[in-house]
Amino acid sequence: MRLASFAVETPVGPVRRVGVDHEGELLDVTAGYAYVLAMDGEASPVDLAESIAPADMISFLRRGQRAFDAVEEVLEWVPDADADTGPGGARLRYDPAEVDLLAPVPRPNSLRDYMAFEEHVANTMGDIPDVWYDRPVCYKGNADQVVGDGDVVEWPPYSNLWDLELEIGAVIGKRGSAIDADETEEYVAGYTLFNDFSARDEQGEEMDARLGPARGKDFANAFGPYLVTPDELDLPNADFSVEVTDDEGDTETWSEGTVGEMEHSWGEILEHTSEAETLYPGDVLGSGTVGTGCGLELGKFLNDGDTVAISIEGLGTLTNTVVES
Repeated sequence: MRLASFAVETPVGPVRRVGVDHEGELLDVTAGYAYVLAMDGEASPVDLAESIAPADMISFLRRGQRAFDAVEEVLEWVPDADADTGPGGARLRYDPAEVDLLAPVPRPNSLRDYMAFEEHVANTMGDIPDVWYDRPVCYKGNADQVVGDGDVVEWPPYSNLWDLELEIGAVIGKRGSAIDADETEEYVAGYTLFNDFSARDEQGEEMDARLGPARGKDFANAFGPYLVTPDELDLPNADFSVEVTDDEGDTETWSEGTVGEMEHSWGEILEHTSEAETLYPGDVLGSGTVGTGCGLELGKFLNDGDTVAISIEGLGTLTNTVVES
């Protein structure tokens, strides 16, 4: 399934919802499940739906399998519903074009970003240190600076070297510590596209001081458009592309290929990270950049007004425009 967080306008301002994609239409999960419960004769369908399949993604993930089972029922019953609204008057379905599609997890519980693709590391570092092969290494990002599909990214004034990075984000769906590598499917709710925008000049200076990255990365983390459950994906064999359109409408394909295997698997990443830390629903773990998935590897950088579209087969396309702040 393909889950989304989106906002709809109401008389009291925008309200966030969790939706599931069905043939290009967004079904409201909470309203849809209330409809299913009402059809089953439940006395308080709205209250029960909000407790089992809430309209906030992290709250939804915390409900675990009960919430995902509710989505399956929504997908089974709501597409054929004659009604446009469910109990309480909430709409059952939306055209994605009429809502504000947010990052799947609009404010992650935490954000860690790894470096798991050897080609990218070799292209950007030259000689790869032995420690990189020994363990998955990461930095902790800014979970408060998250944008979604279609959002404009304001580039910080301290940077003149603008870059994109095509990555995959794994969203944790179950609390756990001391996780075994073979338990990945139990703990990862799904995957999403992750554009780790990078101020390369600031990043380089920070890391020359043997700390960071911080300001070089923390200003924009783009996720979306959907959170896709693992059963729908074959990521190592998925095709990817990076396209950049300038402010005059001319599009250039910067990179394309196949994602390929990660040196450190998601299971190894979870096992390493959870050895002495607890992972929680709504934590996001980045894969690091797919080989040739950034401008630094290609000798290309972004300009004011460029629109970046990163795509991975099965995950969709994530589009953002970068502008001077």
